[in-house]
Amino acid sequence: MWDSLFGLANLWAMACWAALIVLPRGPFVQSAIFYAGIGLLSLAYAVLLVLVTGGFVDSGAVEGGGSASFTSIEGVRGIFMSDGGVTVGWIHYLALDLFAGLWIAKDADQKSFSRWLQAPVLLLTFMAGPAGLVLWFIIREGRARKGARWKA
Repeated sequence: MWDSLFGLANLWAMACWAALIVLPRGPFVQSAIFYAGIGLLSLAYAVLLVLVTGGFVDSGAVEGGGSASFTSIEGVRGIFMSDGGVTVGWIHYLALDLFAGLWIAKDADQKSFSRWLQAPVLLLTFMAGPAGLVLWFIIREGRARKGARWKA
C-alpha cells in the first residue's frame, strides 16, 4: 500500500511540475496546480499524518526506531522508521516544494523574467526545494538592485 501511495504522490507531483514548467501559466493552469496539485498533496499529508502518528495505520516500524514524536531527533527518527512515515514525510516535501515552485513562477512572471531563466530555477526547486528558492532569491534581488541603480 505505501509503495503505491508513494508512487502515486510522485507521479502527481511530477505532472504538476511539468505543467508548471512547460504549459502557459494562465489562471486555469495556476489554479489546477494550486488546488489539484498542492491542495491534494497537502490533504493527503494531513490525513496520513494523523493516521500514522495516531497509530491507526503502519504499525510496522523498523526495529530501533523509538517512539514517534516531533519533540526530539529520536522521535522524528521514529516517525521515519516506517514506510508510512517515509511516505508522509515525502508527501510533505512534495507539497511544500511545489508551493515554492508555484510562488517562484508567479513572482518571476510578474517581474517579467524569461521562462528560459525560470526553468532551471524551477527544476532545482523540484530536485532540492530550498536550494532553488535561495537561488531565486539571489536572482530576483540582483534584478531589484540593478533596477534601483537605473532609477537613481
